[in-house]
Amino acid sequence: MLYLWLADTVVSLHFAFVVFVVAGGLLVLRWRWIVWLHLPALIWGALVEFNHWICPLTYLENWLRGLAGVTAYRGDFVEHYLLPILYPAHLTPDIQIVLGVLVTAINAGIYGGWLARSWRAGR
Repeated sequence: MLYLWLADTVVSLHFAFVVFVVAGGLLVLRWRWIVWLHLPALIWGALVEFNHWICPLTYLENWLRGLAGVTAYRGDFVEHYLLPILYPAHLTPDIQIVLGVLVTAINAGIYGGWLARSWRAGR
């Protein structure tokens, strides 16, 4: 039971990380120091999507599920948990590229606005 609870905890943390990658730039607008946490997370998230990697958290979750005696799933976290919510089809490399571009574009817009506001305030 402990391993299953740990696996579920990893899923929750993984989901929180994905949300942070996508929308963490908004936190930077309020707390500037978060940029030092968000930029590496954003880069990692984009690299995972663009290179079709499977995040190590997925391996950790599957390993914990195996220890709990539960069958691990195939694929990655996005494919298993997020895409069924967003899309009915299976994850493809093209969808991963779109997701990576979307995450990058959202945050580029947020950071661009933040930099422009900072620049105007400094004049």
